[in-house]
Amino acid sequence: MSIHGILGEQTTDYPTEYSPETLYPIARSMGRDVIGWHADKLTVGVDWWQAFEISWLNLQGISQVAMARFSIPASSPFIVESKSLKLYLNSINFTEFASWNDVQALIAKDLSACLQAEVQVELFTLNDAASLLIAQPTGICIDDALAGSTGKIELTEHPDASLLSNDETEASSERVANNSNQPYVFYSNLLRSNCPVTNQPDWGTLAVSITTDKTFNNANMLRYILSFRQHNGFHEQCVEQIFADLSQYYQPETLMVRAWYTRRGGIDINPCRVSDMALLPAPSRLIRQ
Repeated sequence: MSIHGILGEQTTDYPTEYSPETLYPIARSMGRDVIGWHADKLTVGVDWWQAFEISWLNLQGISQVAMARFSIPASSPFIVESKSLKLYLNSINFTEFASWNDVQALIAKDLSACLQAEVQVELFTLNDAASLLIAQPTGICIDDALAGSTGKIELTEHPDASLLSNDETEASSERVANNSNQPYVFYSNLLRSNCPVTNQPDWGTLAVSITTDKTFNNANMLRYILSFRQHNGFHEQCVEQIFADLSQYYQPETLMVRAWYTRRGGIDINPCRVSDMALLPAPSRLIRQ
């Protein structure tokens, strides 16, 4: 009996020597061309990548372990393919370093060269209680916004921005009359999309802070989020699509869209786009990460 099951005979060769060439860049323009909106407005923000399987050797040949956060500016021309990053990080497992600073500097140099932008790298010890603390999203959770609705939510092949203006009558409690001076802050744990490389499902929590004169409808927003369930798109492209759609429909004065995606291969990805860098929140991780 095969031990591979439905995975077949496929295996991956993990490098055991330092291999920066395994890093594989993907042009952001691929996703932004699909969105077809002002690409320059999608360059304001940061992608936070958090890695939990960082290891190398000290000069005695003893394994060292750490957690890491990589901050990639949304203005970078490239993102990195996630499995290539995992392979790269594995390639330093048996490389000797004199200090943690040397490890941090090398990873920053290699990622910055790959993405053609300045990537910031932070390493965290496992003994620091304040390292990568689990946070809770702020605002109103809209996951029950459709509880009183009639009709079935159909699966759609692609995100459907027209759902934001769904004219089905909803309970008044789901409509929010916004004050243009106060942002409306909400989140949903039901974001799902598919990896365009492997077709594997990606789950995440989406959070939005929006200042607009338009009336906001939680039920319509939840319908829109659910329309991503069969969409093939990188994490960054999904967040940028949401940012573009909300910008076009609500014409907000201020907007922040971020997502915390669950971990795969020891790495989670957390894109954030803002209408102004002054709105950029602090990086964090959630309970599913």
